Amino acid sequence: MKTNTLLYEIRVQGHLEPRRLRWFENLTVSQCPNGETVLVGPIPDQAALHGLLSWLYDIGMPLLSVKRLAKENKEKEK
Repeated sequence: MKTNTLLYEIRVQGHLEPRRLRWFENLTVSQCPNGETVLVGPIPDQAALHGLLSWLYDIGMPLLSVKRLAKENKEKEK
């Protein structure tokens, strides 16, 4: 059975502290010279996306944008 995981780009104002980076181990994290942080990678569903955005809000990272990039097909094991 296949599941479709959506790929997202999430852009926030500010840089994440190094101790917080491990929370995003499935995402590519880029800290830009302009003071933004960009998170790119697969997010399995809307609940996970909401949780990630909520967590970023809770730690005081102002959200700049959320962009869906593509779908990633994966074989799901039974």
